[in-house]
Amino acid sequence: MDFAHTIIDWQRLHGRHGLPWQGTRDPYRVWLSEIMLQQTQVATVIPYYHRFLERFPDVATLAAAAQEDVMPYWAGLGYYARARNLHRCAQSVVSDWGGQFPRKPEDIATLTGIGRSTAAAIAAFSFDTRAAILDGNVKRVFARHFGIEGDPMRREIEKAMWSLADSLLPGTGHTHPGMPAYTQGLMDMGATVCTRGTPACGACPLAGTCVARREGRQQELPTPRARKAVPERETAMLMLECEGRLLLQRRPETGIWGGLWSLPEFPVHESAARIALQWVPAADSPQALAHFQHVFTHFKLRIHPWHVQGKGQCTESADQEWIALDRLADVALPAPVRKLVDGYFTRDLLQPAST
Repeated sequence: MDFAHTIIDWQRLHGRHGLPWQGTRDPYRVWLSEIMLQQTQVATVIPYYHRFLERFPDVATLAAAAQEDVMPYWAGLGYYARARNLHRCAQSVVSDWGGQFPRKPEDIATLTGIGRSTAAAIAAFSFDTRAAILDGNVKRVFARHFGIEGDPMRREIEKAMWSLADSLLPGTGHTHPGMPAYTQGLMDMGATVCTRGTPACGACPLAGTCVARREGRQQELPTPRARKAVPERETAMLMLECEGRLLLQRRPETGIWGGLWSLPEFPVHESAARIALQWVPAADSPQALAHFQHVFTHFKLRIHPWHVQGKGQCTESADQEWIALDRLADVALPAPVRKLVDGYFTRDLLQPAST
């Protein structure tokens, strides 16, 4: 039995079948799940997926919404450019494609935020289109099974893997009824069997023909990327409270946490009291809280939080707003800022900094 049909048969018997986006042929729901699953674990995505669909049940509803209405439903998922691109993509589908997702992978790939592999997955799941995917999980399966050496992120290695992926597709022609099972099977293999750390070779349907298993090279393949030192940055954050409200500041559209609300930031060597006086005429002595670290893809951020109780008439400026404490749960905050704010005001997660 060839590679594709082995994957198809295995997926139908042993693959995942209970995920909330499975069983649908609606390209909107397939697209939403694929974008949410980029660099995010399934267990994390599921509650976000349900909440998002409750608020934006179809592409027209999403396209008609303002971006600031979309961001709260993404807050905490990370990689916030995905949410901005999702919104722009929905608007393009409505304005340029009559509210219907295009059926060809090459057309889907022209939409904002959708690459070649994601476009192929949408087409395969929605329309049975014969189109190859090549995400990180699939690269790992290919590298091990076929004994492909070299960093899969290198252009020549990735190009060779794309050619291999195209050659392994089941059937011929434009569509094949096994494409959803084949595509899902590759994803399931990488996520549940051919895992990064400890692959379950005894449960793998491809074990008999796997080069890495035969040669005992499961930990060598795929070839790891050369590790670079992860830069570290630090910032101070101001929790300025005044008259039962907290000062929040909208982040720029580009950069980390783009479009979300966050706490005002300032250099760690600056005085929190002096910074607070930009918005309040007087304040109690600042309270330093324990610093903590948040890890991004390309750097680590050490956050030094300060709480200041302001007095008098509080002011605000453009892109800033005083939010009542009982409304904070409804505001789109980045995950570490949410942890900081919730932890302080419930008094059970964070402690004052030690002296």
